[in-house]
Amino acid sequence: MLKPRIFPLLLFLAAIVGTAAPSRARVATGTMEGMVLDSQGRPVADATVTMQTADGSRPFATHTDARGHFQFARFETGQYDLQAYSHGMFSKWTKRISIHRGKKTAVTLRLPPPADVSVTVRN
Repeated sequence: MLKPRIFPLLLFLAAIVGTAAPSRARVATGTMEGMVLDSQGRPVADATVTMQTADGSRPFATHTDARGHFQFARFETGQYDLQAYSHGMFSKWTKRISIHRGKKTAVTLRLPPPADVSVTVRN
């Protein structure tokens, strides 16, 4: 039998140990990946790809590799908007793309053709 003083101490220690480890809820995640292509369908290396939550908050950015590929891995499930940028050209925003738990979502972003610019200099 435990002595009367030891029992309250053990009860106290058990309460501390039970609350010492915070519970961490697992967040469902998935992956968004894809390609950035120029107006002629060629991969664009080192393009910046911006992804943000569909409500416009929490922006994230990455760059494409030498083959025009990008990836946002282990992102919380939900809807996101994406846009690519390279050499002064922006793709259109691709809106409300869903990331699903444990899945890869593939997206292709296309940059517009460069604009023809002419400059006239007059004296």
